[in-house]
Amino acid sequence: MNDRYERNLGAVTEDEQELLKTKRAAIVGCGGLGCYVAEFLARIGIGHLTLIDGDVFTEGNLNRQLYSLENNLGKNKAKAAEKRLLEIRADLSVEAIDLFLDAENAGLFLRGHDVIIDALDTVKMRLLIVETAGNFGIPLVHGAVAGWNAQVCTIFPGDFSLTSLYKKHSERGGRGVLSFTPAFCASLQAAEAVKVLLGRKDLLRNKILMADLRYNSFEIIEMEEE
Repeated sequence: MNDRYERNLGAVTEDEQELLKTKRAAIVGCGGLGCYVAEFLARIGIGHLTLIDGDVFTEGNLNRQLYSLENNLGKNKAKAAEKRLLEIRADLSVEAIDLFLDAENAGLFLRGHDVIIDALDTVKMRLLIVETAGNFGIPLVHGAVAGWNAQVCTIFPGDFSLTSLYKKHSERGGRGVLSFTPAFCASLQAAEAVKVLLGRKDLLRNKILMADLRYNSFEIIEMEEE
């Protein structure tokens, strides 16, 4: 066992730590949510990360995105994330894809992973990747933030949580995003992803955790198919 992961033990077993080294995760979106999830998963010891984002950093990202630095403005988010993660873990297998997912390439880039992280900000793209994940039999961990609020759920192939939540395909948001809300939401997403990869129970499956950090309100809502 590498000394790097000694402090993980007790929370996970040695066998589970070794199992994480064999797992592959795809993170779609490397902005406010995705950069935090990527770092959490890299540090806990996952074997491979695929980072997908065709966007570049702008000044509007500096308030909340972990890899958004003044000297990174104008640079691709996935490539910047790759550079940072390899500075943390030289042994990490990481692939940065400087492209936006669409209906034509989603299957190509997402297949072959053990879990997919939804770190997107549009309903249309969320529904595309949950459909693609289902087609390939891959669990997906959804997260979304707005203002002080965050929501997280885990979707297995055949589940209806996300399509039920966004049944009208309406875009939400418009309330801005604070610096700490994505980090909070990404922590929950990373925890769900690790539980999925280790075969742990007590997942947010067919339910959604809604958090309001302003009023310290946390609620788990059972999702029903409509």
